[in-house]
Amino acid sequence: MIRPMFGAVCVSVAALASQAMAQNVETGAELYQHYCATCHGIDATGQGPMAGVLVIQPTDLTQLAYRDGVFPTARVVARIDGRDPLVSHGSPMPVYGPYFDGQDTTMKTPDGQPILTSQPIVDLVAYLETLQ
Repeated sequence: MIRPMFGAVCVSVAALASQAMAQNVETGAELYQHYCATCHGIDATGQGPMAGVLVIQPTDLTQLAYRDGVFPTARVVARIDGRDPLVSHGSPMPVYGPYFDGQDTTMKTPDGQPILTSQPIVDLVAYLETLQ
């Protein structure tokens, strides 16, 4: 017999698991070209056409995992979704933050910690990981 509390926990875990959607690198690449390349450059090295007018130069997104050898998933998600704002062009980064709202889903950091974010961010992060 399944105890009521155990059953509720199982249903909650199943709901969270079903909420997690697959990462789509191709969609992430399209999002990157549309929303990020202006500052970070088509090749993601931080040399986009707007880089010259920014107070803080865009990060080389191809080197995010270089220092520790691990892609900093939580830090990247927090920067994109605005939890870790970067004011480099008169407004918090990302400029297109509202686009990334909604479509809630979860993803995991390399150490297995779940992060609640949106599907477009999951796809964008999946693409950025391929650049490392």
